[in-house]
Amino acid sequence: MTLDAFGLRFHHFGLAVRDVAAATKVLDGLGYDCGDEIHDPLQEVRLVWCSHPAMPAVEIVAPTDRPGPVDNILAQNAHAIYHLCFEARDIAESVAAIKSAGVRVLPVSDPKPAVLFAGRRVGFYQVKGFGLIEILEDS
Repeated sequence: MTLDAFGLRFHHFGLAVRDVAAATKVLDGLGYDCGDEIHDPLQEVRLVWCSHPAMPAVEIVAPTDRPGPVDNILAQNAHAIYHLCFEARDIAESVAAIKSAGVRVLPVSDPKPAVLFAGRRVGFYQVKGFGLIEILEDS
């Protein structure tokens, strides 16, 4: 489904965890197919992609032994769905459209290639009144 005003399409939930095995065990039990854990050195996180034929995809995001983006989230919660990801044809155009609707958008992480998505660029934005979103460049 495309949100015409912003040029965004829902892609996945981002689940921050310390214990990847525990999270994949639950998702496996729910019928998800979880891939292998990978490390993204640009994001400084460990990732597991979990898909399901009838439910939204889940990206498991875990810290590495170096400081990274989920450290503060996991300092307050052992696990949390902390971002929603949307695909966009053009990240900058979608951010501009959100801003032109009068919504405050603050960049958290400028767009950069993502290992999990075969080098497609992703950027993270704090959207006032909504929360953290990831915008993934269309393939």
